[in-house]
Amino acid sequence: MPRFLIAILLFAPLAAEAQRGRRLRRTATDEESVVVGSKTRTYVVRAPRGASRRGEPMPLVIVLHGGGGNAQNAERMSGFSSLVERERLIVAYPNGSGRGALLTWNAVHCCGFAMESKVDDVSFIDAMIDAIAGEHAIDERRIYVTGMSNGGMMAHRLGREMRHRPAAIAPVVGAVFGDEGPPASAVSAIIFNGLLDKAVPANGGLGAGVGRNAWDGTPPRPNIDQGMYWARAGGCSQTPATRESPGVVLTTWECPSGRAVALHQVKEMGHAWPGGRAGRRGADDPGNMVDATEVMWSFFKAHSR
Repeated sequence: MPRFLIAILLFAPLAAEAQRGRRLRRTATDEESVVVGSKTRTYVVRAPRGASRRGEPMPLVIVLHGGGGNAQNAERMSGFSSLVERERLIVAYPNGSGRGALLTWNAVHCCGFAMESKVDDVSFIDAMIDAIAGEHAIDERRIYVTGMSNGGMMAHRLGREMRHRPAAIAPVVGAVFGDEGPPASAVSAIIFNGLLDKAVPANGGLGAGVGRNAWDGTPPRPNIDQGMYWARAGGCSQTPATRESPGVVLTTWECPSGRAVALHQVKEMGHAWPGGRAGRRGADDPGNMVDATEVMWSFFKAHSR
């Protein structure tokens, strides 16, 4: 979310050609880049050893960093790359936009440079997927999006606007704002928030700290509204069921076969990736009551297009 919060970003191998007329460039580092319109956008990929375009199609998980994120703490925070070999999946970590190292996503009402500049991040992610598919065998029925904070808000936007691409999304400490239109097509959603989060308060409203200056002033809705949005879109029950464990309040919606919506609210956690690592000194403790990466991957595996 805001400029100075955590990221989920890595560096890794090199890709091939982007489709639909977008040019792909290779850099001297592990980053890959694709030109969308007149802008060069960068991302990194982790793929299993021996993965190729001619191999067995694999799931793709897109991990969006938080506002103000950086590459160094990304892999350590989410731990998603530890699943690449074990689960035979590809993980992509795209970079947002900014005037320096503080990168953000245009999630409409948040955040910072990307929001203010109306950056077309939806087209970027679409182009990135095409580029990765040029290098590796991607299962188009198993593309998933997660993200932290501002990245979680962007995960919601991609779920709404990328018709026929994401099969499921997993926003982490993100939010909706109440003015979102209906999605291009419904997706399954698993959502994670901290009940002690001061940046994205559980009951809605503008949070505390410097982060609120990175928004346009529109207050986020309460955590549960994220689940209600996707439940409505998916034809699920509008009366959720709530179950408490010692560390988590779990809210679920009864949905048609093949679709699911779930909200995990971690009781003793603030603005963090549950079960991960703090992205910077002084950040909120992620705790160990929920391993969000493992839980969301199990959820992703159960849902395809």
